[in-house]
Amino acid sequence: MYRIAISNHVKSCKVDRSLIRRAIRLILKRAGIETAEISVAIVTDAMIAGLHEHYLGNRDPTDVLSFALEEDDRHLEGEVVVSAETAMKWADRIGWSPENELLLYVVHGTLHLVGYDDQTRSARRKMRQAEKIIFQELGMAIPSRKRQ
Repeated sequence: MYRIAISNHVKSCKVDRSLIRRAIRLILKRAGIETAEISVAIVTDAMIAGLHEHYLGNRDPTDVLSFALEEDDRHLEGEVVVSAETAMKWADRIGWSPENELLLYVVHGTLHLVGYDDQTRSARRKMRQAEKIIFQELGMAIPSRKRQ
């Protein structure tokens, strides 16, 4: 059983909660996770910058942070925090909706929770491929334009 809670602290950003839940469930299922409690917080740049500084010592806003709270082979508890403001900025540059950009951040953060990493070129390639697969399973495509 998966319990997924979504809280939106940025009312100017539309959120497709059903799509976010579907994406998280796909990732958990693909990772072999049988039970999970995942919370997703949609926040401002200022809020995520505060968390980024507190937990990672970096004062800058970021797109997504994820925190594994409890995990074993079949169970996971974690939090994914995404910046709606960053999603809105990047969506225009990339050429798709802020909701889709935000979904990409949720997918990325959830992949971190299940063990993906993006610290090396090889690991980053695997993570990007996993993101692409999840979006394909959702019937969507990620724009191919370069990101920072």
